[in-house]
Amino acid sequence: MWKTILRRVLLMIPELIALSILIFLLAKLMPGDPFTGMVTPETSPQAVEALRIKAGVYDPWYVQYWHWVVRMFHGDLGMSYQFKTSVGSLILSRMGNTIWLSLLTLILSYSLSIPLGLLAGRYENTKLDKGIMIYTFVAYAIPSFVFYMLGVWFFGYKLKLFPTSGSVSVDATGTFGYLLSRLDHMILPACLQAVLSVTAVVQYLRSEVIDNKNQDYVKTARAKGVPEKTIFTRHIFRNSLLPIAAFLGYSITGLLGGSIFIEQIFNYPGMGLLFMDSILNRDYSVITALVLLYGTLTLIGSLLSDIILSLVDPRVRIG
Repeated sequence: MWKTILRRVLLMIPELIALSILIFLLAKLMPGDPFTGMVTPETSPQAVEALRIKAGVYDPWYVQYWHWVVRMFHGDLGMSYQFKTSVGSLILSRMGNTIWLSLLTLILSYSLSIPLGLLAGRYENTKLDKGIMIYTFVAYAIPSFVFYMLGVWFFGYKLKLFPTSGSVSVDATGTFGYLLSRLDHMILPACLQAVLSVTAVVQYLRSEVIDNKNQDYVKTARAKGVPEKTIFTRHIFRNSLLPIAAFLGYSITGLLGGSIFIEQIFNYPGMGLLFMDSILNRDYSVITALVLLYGTLTLIGSLLSDIILSLVDPRVRIG
C-alpha cells in the first residue's frame, strides 16, 4: 500500500508542474496588471512604468514563470499589491477563519445528511422518503447565492438573530467572549451551507441502503431470524457508509478552500473572499498562489479519499 501511495505522490509532481504553468499563463492573460489601478491623474506615468519594469512585467513569460517558481521553493510567494504584505502571511491569516467555518459546516452537513439518507433508504417509497427526496431536489436546484441572500435578509436583518458580516465583533472581550463572538458569526453561514450541501450524501446513502437491503447476506440474516433492527444497524448501515467515506478526503482538503459565495455575501474574511478580492484587483501573486493551492488540495483530496476507502474496506485497493 505504501508503495502505491508513493507512486501516486510521484505522479502528482508532473501534474502540479502542468497546473502551475497553466495557472501562471491564465493569470498573465487577464486584462491589465497589478499597477493598472494605481494610475490616477496625480500619478506619474513614468513612476508606474518604473514599477512595471522592476516587477518584470515585460520579461518573457517563461522568465517570469521561472523566477516565480524559484521564489516559491524558497518560501516566497510574492507580495500582495493590494494588501501590501507577503502572500504567504496573507493566506495564513485568512486560512484559520475558513477552516473553522468549513469545519462547522462539515459537521452540520454530515449530522443532517446521514440520518436523512438512512431514513430515506430504510423507508423507501413512503411519504418520509418522498419528502426527503423533494428536499434534496429543491436544495440541488435552488441557486446558492439566492438562498444565502434570503437567509441573511430573514435571519440577519428581519429577525436580527445573527450578525451579517465579519468573523468576530470588535467589542468582544476576553477569551470566552472572543470565542463566543466567533461562533456567533459562523452559525448562520454554516447552517445555510449545510442545508444546501446534503444532496449528494443523502442520495448516495439512500441508494446504498436500498441496494444493501436486497443483498444475499441480508436475506440470509432474515432467514436465520435476526431482528430487523440488528440487520439494519450491523449490516446495512455499516456497509452503506463505505462510499460516504470516499467523500471525506475531498471534504477534509476542502476545509482550506472556503466558499466564495458565502464569504462574499457575509463579508467573511476567509480564503474565498480573498480570492474574489484578488481577482477584482488583479493581484496576480495572490491569484496564482490560491489557485495552485486549490489544485494541490484537489489532488491530495483524491489520494486521501482512496486511502480512507481502502482502510475502511479491505476489498478496495488503490492503484
